Amino acid sequence: MTQPTWSAPVRFAEADQQGIVFNAHYLTFCDEAMGAFCASRGLDSFAEQVRLKSSTLTWDAPVRHGDTVDVYASCTRIGTTSLTVNFQVKVADTLCCAVDTVYVLIDDSGAPQPIPAETVQILR
Repeated sequence: MTQPTWSAPVRFAEADQQGIVFNAHYLTFCDEAMGAFCASRGLDSFAEQVRLKSSTLTWDAPVRHGDTVDVYASCTRIGTTSLTVNFQVKVADTLCCAVDTVYVLIDDSGAPQPIPAETVQILR
């Protein structure tokens, strides 16, 4: 099995009264994993220039306080100005949540810009 892109223990503050991770924290886990995904490829500045366009989350099992969450990231689509990253949020070998996030590369004015060819090669 491959190593997770990002991993951390679930903190008390991330869980609700039932001890289950609150929905919004899954996107925080994915945001951390996106930073690690880009950093591991030398794309730190790219990570700073992309903006989240949309995320779709599908839950399969709960993550609970005290669990260690492992997030696996992979780039599944690259367009002219955007890319889709799939995140698999797991506890041990159990898939808890799948997240597909579309990011758009922007310039300093906030306008979409083409993803450079060399970045595309690294992301594949």
